Amino acid sequence: MSGQALGLAISGFLACAVEAVEALTIVLAVGTTRSWRSTLIGVVVAGLVLAAITALLGPGLTSLPIDTLRLIVGGLLLVFGLQWLRKAILRGAGIRALHDEEETFREETAAARAAGASREGFDGYSFTIAFKGVLLEGLEVVFIVLTFGANQHRIGLAAAAAAAAVLLVVAAGILVRAPLDKVPENAMKFGVGVMLTSFGIFWGAEGAGAEWPGGDAALLVVVPAVLVFSLGLVRLLRSLVAGRAVEA
Repeated sequence: MSGQALGLAISGFLACAVEAVEALTIVLAVGTTRSWRSTLIGVVVAGLVLAAITALLGPGLTSLPIDTLRLIVGGLLLVFGLQWLRKAILRGAGIRALHDEEETFREETAAARAAGASREGFDGYSFTIAFKGVLLEGLEVVFIVLTFGANQHRIGLAAAAAAAAVLLVVAAGILVRAPLDKVPENAMKFGVGVMLTSFGIFWGAEGAGAEWPGGDAALLVVVPAVLVFSLGLVRLLRSLVAGRAVEA
């Protein structure tokens, strides 16, 4: 397996695992509070919609000229990757609160109870919340699967990595029957942000006509460089926050 293919599989797996953990929290909240049947229907329908989006958009992306595809994919990955990386850096520096799955679970449970008693048979609230939660979290995964996979003409590999992450999270959720609050979510988001940003820089430059010294081997420099720079930002922001706390 090439370095790009390995990066594709790892990024797809980690990104999908993060989004699946967040979706699982929503599903558990409405399922345990109201109706499991309607909740699971919402999950299945959202999954079918995501699969349809992947199947419809995938062939169109792979048919683009390779330089155009790399330029588009590189730009999109940069925008998306920097967004993930920014949040992870701010949380790592203590400026932004870490995502708390237990708190999210409590909020979703309270909202489900406040919506009134669940109806017998089909419960519209459970279906809607589960469908929306899975669809919104899943769209980010679809984006990564399509962009990474289309650029290398390996959408199947990207989809397989994403599916493996979903199965792992679902299995863990069934086993513990509670939100997966012990998952190092911010570290995973940090890693995905670094990978997306690195590949965005690499493919965007190639699409614009640049040639990297050593070809794909240049990724062995780009990825660590982005990682070191990002960790440096975390350390810098932590020191600034600590300095302000001392002055206060």
